[in-house]
Amino acid sequence: MKQIVLGTAGHIDHGKTSLVKALTGINTDRLKEEQLRGITIELGFAWLDLPGGIRIGIVDVPGHEKFVKNMVAGATGIDIVAMVIAADEGVMPQTREHMEICELLGVKYGFVVLTKIDLVDEEWLELVADDLKKFVKDTFLDDAPVIQVSALSGQGIPEFIKTLDELSSKIPGRSSSGLFRLPVDRVFTMKGFGTVITGTLISGRIQVGDMIMIYPSGITSKVRGIQVHNESVNEAVAGMRTAINFQGLEKSSVNRGEVVSTPGALISSYMIDVSVHFLKSNKRPVKNRTRVRFHTGTSEILGNLVLLDREELLPGEDAVAQLRLDAPIAVVKDDRFVLRSFSPVRTIGGGEILNPIPQKHKRFKPEVTDGLKNLSSLIPEELIAYNVSEAGYRGATFSDLKIMTNITEKQLDSNLQNLLSRKSVALIDKENRLYLHQTSLEKLKKEMHDYLDGYHRANPLKAGMPKEELKSKLPAFLNPKLFNLILNQMIKDKGVAVDGDSVRLEGYKVSLGEDQSGLRKKIMNVYLESGLTPPYFKELSQEFGIDPARAKDVLMLLVDEGIVMKIKEDLYYHSDNIKGLKNRLVEFLQINGEMTTPQFKEMTGASRKFLIPLLEYFDSKNVTIRIGDIRKLRKA
Repeated sequence: MKQIVLGTAGHIDHGKTSLVKALTGINTDRLKEEQLRGITIELGFAWLDLPGGIRIGIVDVPGHEKFVKNMVAGATGIDIVAMVIAADEGVMPQTREHMEICELLGVKYGFVVLTKIDLVDEEWLELVADDLKKFVKDTFLDDAPVIQVSALSGQGIPEFIKTLDELSSKIPGRSSSGLFRLPVDRVFTMKGFGTVITGTLISGRIQVGDMIMIYPSGITSKVRGIQVHNESVNEAVAGMRTAINFQGLEKSSVNRGEVVSTPGALISSYMIDVSVHFLKSNKRPVKNRTRVRFHTGTSEILGNLVLLDREELLPGEDAVAQLRLDAPIAVVKDDRFVLRSFSPVRTIGGGEILNPIPQKHKRFKPEVTDGLKNLSSLIPEELIAYNVSEAGYRGATFSDLKIMTNITEKQLDSNLQNLLSRKSVALIDKENRLYLHQTSLEKLKKEMHDYLDGYHRANPLKAGMPKEELKSKLPAFLNPKLFNLILNQMIKDKGVAVDGDSVRLEGYKVSLGEDQSGLRKKIMNVYLESGLTPPYFKELSQEFGIDPARAKDVLMLLVDEGIVMKIKEDLYYHSDNIKGLKNRLVEFLQINGEMTTPQFKEMTGASRKFLIPLLEYFDSKNVTIRIGDIRKLRKA
């Protein structure tokens, strides 16, 4: 069955609550203070069965200027607005502000209800009717029906119901296949049930037993029961006024303005990119970084409006901007919002969300502002590619893209497959479904190439750059799998070569100068001829008067070539000498089964300062194993 929500709007004391009671028999002023003062403070809720078979939910909003934030919360998720205007007063300030709010929130359907007609004569009604025509001109209520009613006598109520029934039948039904979201407009406890949350289910569906998460707090719970219009149901779908009872959820842990959704489905952010319309009714421009009250869903958050391409926004103008908020918000692309001034408080503008989780933008960057301005004209595939590209080196996950594009999972998956097949994007992490744009991959490849080229220039005697050092040059936030993916692609494209733990540009070879070649030969001969008692490197460089830094570069080249082996810090051996010793050591242990340190000293003819490092080296290479004071051959 189609789900429709009707919302009232209009100035205080114009008869919104009385109208709802005349229609449904329900007094939506439930608070004692409301009943004593005769004004609506909080949101009120009722329902009505229409002749066509639709059960319609009704949200009654406050009309007083002090409670406009409650009115905005109530307007979230409504399909039809009944703009209530008292015949004895006509269009008043809050009538105009409520109309602006409805337009900013994208309400498309509605009609005008002229109440209290029993208090005026026909001539006065004609004057009010003329005023109404001017009021609704060029709004979504232009040419909408005007129904005259008296909640006291019941006059016009049948016409109201008939008009509502006809309009409801024309409105397309909401899809329940999207992401489940319910902005919280009321939290209370009920004896025997515990904490109950109410709201208009704006998308998706929810069932008894489902796990949910409260955003932005991140609290999770399980759905214990669901009610729609005071009737228990197993499932609620988009468009329903819904009350949900949760297991083990404290009332104090949930507040109006938060959103109920599925775990991990939404992402909270302190920044959002928006398309903003600054109302023509404003008397002066709004300047960059103006303090504003941001309303979306049922929330109100303070923040700053950052204009990306100008210093001020004139009345009636549109612009792209970034809202930087004092508290995080969990929203989705295309969500509507309202902006109200900080002080004095009044509605100044609103619009729709372009990116719910953007990067922080620098101002006056044409590529940023042009990209945001073009978002509304992009087809889904282009929209996905744009968002992955904008995510840069961090990439975008499938979950990110769901809220950044506001398209169904099936459609998102299909478009991503097309982009992958054309190599416009790459799947970096299959488990987390992380995607990176091809331009970002190419930039990273170039950065890695430039780092290697710079390393080769700075270290001409080193065969390659250590992998970990190269990895450390890249941004720390990169997905760990990305480095290996790029490296493997560069190897495949013959851009780089990997030798053990070092990386070099393909074709790069160490080229020694004449003096370096002589030094290489000299150092190599020293280690070869010194056998198992070589000089420590520090002693060698002092004895031969060699610059330590220059000599170390040549020595490391010999190590990279496998000619010289590092046994411990500052102690190096020619590899032929170590291989010869290893063969003798293995042969001895195979015959004798074990070896003591004195026996090893006799074999090598070396002092203790060489014996211990050599023994520990063979232990570390799994040739021997130490058991007490003896060594044995380690089994393979």
